[in-house]
Amino acid sequence: MAAGIVLGLAWGAEAGLLIDREDDPWVEQEVSFPSPPRMQDLRQFFVAANNPNSYWVDVATLSVGSDGVVRYVLVVRSPRGAENRTYEGIRCATGERRLYAIADSDGEWKAARQSEWGPIRFTTYNRAQAALAQDFICDGVTLVGDAKAIRAKIERDGMRMLTPSLDDRGPL
Repeated sequence: MAAGIVLGLAWGAEAGLLIDREDDPWVEQEVSFPSPPRMQDLRQFFVAANNPNSYWVDVATLSVGSDGVVRYVLVVRSPRGAENRTYEGIRCATGERRLYAIADSDGEWKAARQSEWGPIRFTTYNRAQAALAQDFICDGVTLVGDAKAIRAKIERDGMRMLTPSLDDRGPL
């Protein structure tokens, strides 16, 4: 809980600590959807002890754009096997997240109907994004590094590869 408070203060978005300079406005780069996730590229990560779902990030899709946004595919699986695949972005500079697309049952990306930047909060709704941001992507309001450095941090800090023994349904 204290980590969430520290992260929230570090981001400062809601406290008004971040100031956008009018002479240097931020512009988001154009986004195209990645290939569907593959089992061998998924790394599981911890979100919360009281959360029964399983969470994976697709390290093959993880990128850092010229706009400073980290984009990735997130896979969430419920204990009963229901699965959601989303393409998302995290912007450390403002402590925000954005949902770009959701995969349909055939694995095809569909643009999200509501796709605006919003604050990352340690709530049930975006706890996975908060865990990714805090543990692997952001160091306060800055990125921990480029995509290669973030992938290395994910590998080093306890994410593990999804193996067929965890999912006998085969590739996603």
